[in-house]
Amino acid sequence: MKNLYKTSVTTQGGRNGRTRSEDGVLDMELKKPKGLGGPGGNYSNPEQLFAAGYSACYGSALEHVAEKHKVDLGDYSVTATVKLGVTDKENLQLTVILDSYIPGVDVETGEKLVNEAHEVCPYSRATRDNVDVTLNLLLDEE
Repeated sequence: MKNLYKTSVTTQGGRNGRTRSEDGVLDMELKKPKGLGGPGGNYSNPEQLFAAGYSACYGSALEHVAEKHKVDLGDYSVTATVKLGVTDKENLQLTVILDSYIPGVDVETGEKLVNEAHEVCPYSRATRDNVDVTLNLLLDEE
């Protein structure tokens, strides 16, 4: 594989710690959300950071396939909803819902773009067969 970009982020203290990128751009305190028994408040957590990364990466994949098919995405957006749950065997497990809002495209074109983006997105490829990912296409109501 030809490397295009590399970064490193170090977290000390896990979910109740601090995370910092090597360049210092990302530098924040983490706390468990209330739903996991933590204090909540104005802190981030691994699931939020994963959702931010996945929605941005998938959005870029959507741009890539739209350009290939000469489709204008308009003022599109991608919302990633990440859920942390527990399996029957008491293992922690993530699930993801990707809501792609693409105004001005028809259902057939939108579904084609959403599915192709899921095939090429590095996050989707990394999670394939490990994380249940649901793809939703949101369109303007006429």
